[in-house]
Amino acid sequence: MLVSLYSCEEIIAVEDISNETVSIMAPTNNATISITSINFSWQPIEFADQYQLQIATPDFESTQQIVADTIISTSSFTKALEANSYQWRVKAINFAYETQFTTQNLIVED
Repeated sequence: MLVSLYSCEEIIAVEDISNETVSIMAPTNNATISITSINFSWQPIEFADQYQLQIATPDFESTQQIVADTIISTSSFTKALEANSYQWRVKAINFAYETQFTTQNLIVED
């Protein structure tokens, strides 16, 4: 009888994306927008399965409110926001690795 033993790493090869950077498409950093339904979008990362998107007001260092914290499988997300200052960030995730957050500032005006 032939018995083979394999470690999980030998069976499942997961691409290391931890040195990748998520490239933001829109809204650009420090954008001022007068519409309230915002489409957040970024370039997809090869070998990423999901993205974590977070939106805070006014920013992540002095957060008054986390407006969104979601895991999605696409490279865009639409959210209605009230007039205010926001900071948003996104990172790519796969089974074993994740990138650092890419962070942008945003102002929504009346």
